[in-house]
Formats: sequence, C-alpha cells, structure tokens
Amino acid sequence: MSEKPGNYRWVICSLIFFATTINYLDRAVISLLKSNLTHDFKWDDGDYANIEVAFKIAYSIGLLFAGRLIDKLGTRMGYFFSTFLWSVSAVCHAFVNSTLGFGVVRSALGLSEAGNFPSAIKTVAEWFPKKDRALATGIFNSGANIGAIVAPLTVPFIAVTWGWRWAFVITGSVGFIWLIFWFIFYEIPARQKRLKKPELDYINSDTDEYDRTDRLTEDKKVSWFKLLSYRQTWAFSIGKFLTDPIWWFYLFWLPDFLESQYGLKGTAIAIPVALVYTISTFGSIYGGYLPKSLIEKNWPVFKARKTSMLIYAIAVVPIIFAQVLGSINMWLAVVIIGLATSAHQAWSANIFTTVSDMFPKKLVGSVTGLGGMFGSIGSVLLSLLVQKHMFVHYRAIHHIEIAYYIMFFVCGGAYLLAWCIMHFLVPKMKPVEI
Repeated sequence: MSEKPGNYRWVICSLIFFATTINYLDRAVISLLKSNLTHDFKWDDGDYANIEVAFKIAYSIGLLFAGRLIDKLGTRMGYFFSTFLWSVSAVCHAFVNSTLGFGVVRSALGLSEAGNFPSAIKTVAEWFPKKDRALATGIFNSGANIGAIVAPLTVPFIAVTWGWRWAFVITGSVGFIWLIFWFIFYEIPARQKRLKKPELDYINSDTDEYDRTDRLTEDKKVSWFKLLSYRQTWAFSIGKFLTDPIWWFYLFWLPDFLESQYGLKGTAIAIPVALVYTISTFGSIYGGYLPKSLIEKNWPVFKARKTSMLIYAIAVVPIIFAQVLGSINMWLAVVIIGLATSAHQAWSANIFTTVSDMFPKKLVGSVTGLGGMFGSIGSVLLSLLVQKHMFVHYRAIHHIEIAYYIMFFVCGGAYLLAWCIMHFLVPKMKPVEI
C-alpha cells in the first residue's frame, strides 16, 4: 500500500496566503484614509484618481518586469525582494507631506507590489499538481479578501487613536515579519529537506507533459514578443484587461460609495466593507474547489475550468441592481456587491491557473506578469476615461449616484465579455509548444 503524501505544500500555500494578505492590506490603507487625506491635502476626486492612476501605472510597469525577474531569480529570492521593497514603500507613506509625495510613494508601492502575484502563481505551479492548482490559488488569493477585511477593521481605529501616519507605519511593517518566516520555511520542492518523497512524487505526478518543454526553455530565453505570438497569452491578458479593473474599482471606491450614498465615515465604514470582503473569501476558496471536483469526476481540465469561469461570470451580473436595491436598504447593496466580489475572486483563482494549464513552469512568472500588466493597464484606462472625469462631473452636480449606476453596469458585463473572448481564442486551452 503506497504511503499517503504529506501536507507540507499547504504550509507553502499558507505562506503565500499571508503574503497576499499583507499585499492587499498595504494597498487598501489609502482608500480608508481618503477623508483624512482629502481634508489635510485639500484633494478632490480628480486628485485621488491621479494618485490611484500613479499606483496602477507603476504596477503595470512592475508586472512587465517582475515576472521575468522572478523566473530568473527563482521564487525564494524574487518573493523576498518584492515583499521587502513594498513594505518599505508602504511605511514611507507616513513621511509624505504633499500630494506629489503621495504620487511618488504610491508609484514605488505599485512597482514593488507587482512581484506578489507572479511569485505566488509560480510557487503554486512548483508545489502543486495541476488538479490542485485552482484550489491552492483560490486559497492564497483569498488573502486579498482578508487584507481588505483587516484594513477597515484596523486602519480607521489606528487613525483615530494615533493619526493617519501611524496607520501606514504599522500596516507597512507587517511585511518585515513575514520575511522571517519565508526564509525559514521556503525552498523549491527538489531542495526542501522537510518534504518527504511521497509528497514530492505527488507534486510531480502530472509534470511529464511539461518536462520536454521545460528542458527546451531551460537555457533558452523566450522573449516577450515570442510570448505575445501565442493565443494563450492573449486569452489570459485580455481576460485580465477586462476584469482586473473591476476589482480595483471595488478596492479604491467602495469606502467612497458608502460615504457618498449613505453618509458613512471613519469607523462606521468598517463593518460594511469587512462584510463585502468576508463574502468574497468564500468565493475565492470555492472558486478553486469547483473545478477540482469536476476534474476528479474525469472532466477534461479545460472544460472544468471554463465551465466554472462561466458560472462565476454569470454570478457577477446581479451587481447591476446594487444601486436600486441599495436605495431600499444599504445592506442589500452590501450583500450584492459582496456576491460580485466573491464571484470575481472565484474567477481570479481560475484565470490565474489557466497560465500553468497552458505554459511550462519556467514561463509561468513571465506570462503572469505580462497578463497582469494588461490588467493594470485596463485599470488605468478605466480610472482615466471613466472614474476621474465621470465621478468629478456627477459629484459637482450632486448626482454622484449616476456615476455608480454606470460603473455597476460595467462591472456586470465585463466577465461575460472576457469569457467569450477567451473561449474564442483558446477553445480547448491547449498547452503552448515552445
């Protein structure tokens, strides 16, 4: 009787879960301090949007290079440098005294935070067989929700007690603690002494189809232009381009929506925002479980993945009614937005996993970074073309609710459009041939 594999791979999954939690905690702080910063620096929605855009542009640039760098350095050192630099950038927000200064530190944060997801996705590809990757991705990706939950439950209270500057210092310092655990517990499976052979065999149980490609790419640099010649790259990138901006919208504008529509400020925002991201945590984890269960029922991987993603895309659609139902009761809007964020996280767990479904492990970081860059560019365009001007205009004429009506309609249709395009480009999600 064969020995059961151990569970050390889930220790690794927990490490990248906490890294993602810290990543989103650090980027969410500014949205919860918007009122404080607007008062101190005399901002309007345009100023806030400009700072948001600065972060996203830097994040886009960072993603373009982070994936390539992590493929070169490896996950251990790549993740270390990224986390160290974004933690420094997060703390530096506390020492800024101008709007320009905020633009600079937000850019530094965006540039360095870009390393998280290429590192995390590559780590999952190294530590999990294909059938478990969406589940592992869903679990670590739920860290984004936990970070977004922890932020409203801590940041407003820190700001009230010690001032907004300490909110940046305290949250930004958490990453330095994570670095200690990363160095103690992490190494790639082949060099991890804590890993027993049955678990190593399980991790490598479905790598045969990639072995030839990995050997071919081991000493051969595959350029960005070469990657862009594959339909698989465009399917992932366009999917990210259309859906990533929606998550950014929730992250940066949800506190403002609650303040604009219901008059919630400061600590009063904590419970509604925390509830939205608590709901989304369930979607993130279940989003990985559904395709895993379908694959275990002998569904082809591509069919299990695409069917799951279609279900999640449809689950976002009710958000177009958030404004209407929210006029009856605020909590109805909160629950519907929570459903949409939950569906997004389920979608996200699977779209990330399509990279390791279609590309060899040695290219996962590069493709994830490239697609992530497209997602961030989409977020920048949404901010520049819609949020910056539309929100300023409608707030000026005291009809900000119209801006949110429009945005919720955009949110409701983005995923179905992305799914259709991805299905057209890669009907069966065949692995690339390098």
